[in-house]
Amino acid sequence: VQLQASGGGLVQTGESLRLSCASSGRTINPYAVGWFRQAPGKERMFLATISWSGGTTYYADSVKGRFAVSRDLAKNTVYLQMNSLKPEDTAVYYCAAAGGSHILGTKERDEYDFWGQGTQVTVSS
Repeated sequence: VQLQASGGGLVQTGESLRLSCASSGRTINPYAVGWFRQAPGKERMFLATISWSGGTTYYADSVKGRFAVSRDLAKNTVYLQMNSLKPEDTAVYYCAAAGGSHILGTKERDEYDFWGQGTQVTVSS
């Protein structure tokens, strides 16, 4: 599974962005998908995860209420809607896919099997 995150860009504080995670080749539909971000000099941090069916989601406390993860099985795509963006949200955002016993989703970075290249999100103050 080859994943590609897209939709990043430069926005101002308070604005919104929607990131997309799509796969080439094999479908990501049988997998849970997670979103992570990594700011310069910091570790990659969990943000949100969605189960293979889309029926279960889980968020990090830092983004709960501002970010929403969803998936469109017909389009083989997972989204991360980000609202009320802040400068501290500036980072490279990654999506990842988890299979096997983790298809309901996981916040653990090491439990993801496939990772995509990230997309840069910059929030100006």
